[in-house]
Amino acid sequence: MALRKASRAEDCSVLEQIPNIGASLAADLRLIGVHEPAQLRGCDAFGLYCDLCCASGQRQDPCVLDTFMAATDFMNGAEARPWWAYTARRKQTFGQVPDAETRMSPARPPEGANSLSEGRRAAPRAHPMSGSG
Repeated sequence: MALRKASRAEDCSVLEQIPNIGASLAADLRLIGVHEPAQLRGCDAFGLYCDLCCASGQRQDPCVLDTFMAATDFMNGAEARPWWAYTARRKQTFGQVPDAETRMSPARPPEGANSLSEGRRAAPRAHPMSGSG
């Protein structure tokens, strides 16, 4: 039986209650250390995406980044929106998502950070395609 999606962030007790997050993406989030919805508050969606690419050893579909953007926005108090509503913003903000040959390092928390959300409160990181690699 599928869990009912939450209409407010405060109503989420498990990842699968976040709009757009199903069993597969919930498992992906757990793989990178996100076990509770509240951990997404203040997180950098692009950092989560890079972490997942590194943890899985492969480039993820760009719609995963769109979904992480939707989930982090929702957990920060925004209304629930479908993941594809974030596609244009992702393209404008990040351009083309790097391909499998681009080296992406995991988003590491700053020294002294004690939790996942503390490690990702910074502004979006530089896009891996912007440097020489």
